[in-house]
Formats: sequence, C-alpha cells, structure tokens
Amino acid sequence: MTLRGSVRLMVVTAAVAGMLIGSSGPARAQTATPHGGTPAEMVATYNTLADAILAVKKTEANLVRSILGAAYAHARIQLDRARQAIKAGDAKAGQTALENLAAAVGQIGTEGDSAVGGIRKRLLEGGHHHNAAGEAKGIYDEGYVVVTRAAKQAFLESSKAIGALARAPKVDALEAEWKKVETTWAGLMK
Repeated sequence: MTLRGSVRLMVVTAAVAGMLIGSSGPARAQTATPHGGTPAEMVATYNTLADAILAVKKTEANLVRSILGAAYAHARIQLDRARQAIKAGDAKAGQTALENLAAAVGQIGTEGDSAVGGIRKRLLEGGHHHNAAGEAKGIYDEGYVVVTRAAKQAFLESSKAIGALARAPKVDALEAEWKKVETTWAGLMK
C-alpha cells in the first residue's frame, strides 16, 4: 500500500470510528454539549487524526532526509574512488568514479532519482504539498521536502562540473567542487 493509500485508509478509519463513537453512546451524551457543540468524543478523535496526519508529514521529511543521506554517502564513496584513481593515473576508473559522483550529487539536488520523482509527482497530483508555504514564497520547487531551490541549483551545478571533470580529471578542481557540495550539504542539514 502506498503512503497516500495508507493516509486515506487512516482518515477513513478515524472518521468512521468518530461517527461510531458519536452515534453509539446514549443520546444524552451527544446532547450534553452546550448549544449543539461537537461531542467531546468526536473532537478527541479528530485531534488524534490531526496527530496522525502531522506524524505522516514528519515521517515524510525523515524519509527524504534518509534518501539524501544515502545519496551523500554514495557520493563520498565515489569521491574517494575518484581521488584514488586520479592519484594512480587510472583514467578509466577515474572517469567512472567521477560520473558516478556527478550522478549522486545530482540525486541530492533532485531529492532522489526518477523513481522518487514519480512518487513526488503522485503526491502532488493528490494535492499533497509538503512545503506549500515555501513553494508560494519561491523557496522550494513544487513537491520538494528538504532541498531548497538554491540548494538544488548549487548541487546540480556541482554535478555538471564534476561530470565535466570525467573528461580531464584534476584533483584540485575536484576538491574545489566537492567543497561546494559539502558547504551546500552542511547548510541544508542544519
């Protein structure tokens, strides 16, 4: 079951539970609220539902941070491979490592690969905007959870520059570009 399906099921279940709780008690319990207010049981159920919805949003942010962390760890492995290959004069291994490093940095900038992008698209089509206020202010691209527009641009520029190094690897250029990645990463993970 998808995250969206799980949330829908949770919402429907909570709504049904609220209706059952509200309708199964004695009539006086429902009318005991002054001026026809919402029964306390229904308010409590709705409050629990709100907690669940907010927890799902927090879980989404944590999951995206995990995706980013995995991509960053992969990038660091490829960085070490590229450094070793360049130092050893192994052009083929250096090229492969730099291409893989560029891809990993690009995935950080786009909050994952195309499979994750497909999920983000489904969430958007379902009306879920994790950072709706940030999107409205131009801070986040539509559907992004952690990576800001500025960070995305920086990561994608570094990805492109690292990819270009694959044709003519230079340690100093690699180190300079990686420093930019680290700086952007540190700012994002505060």
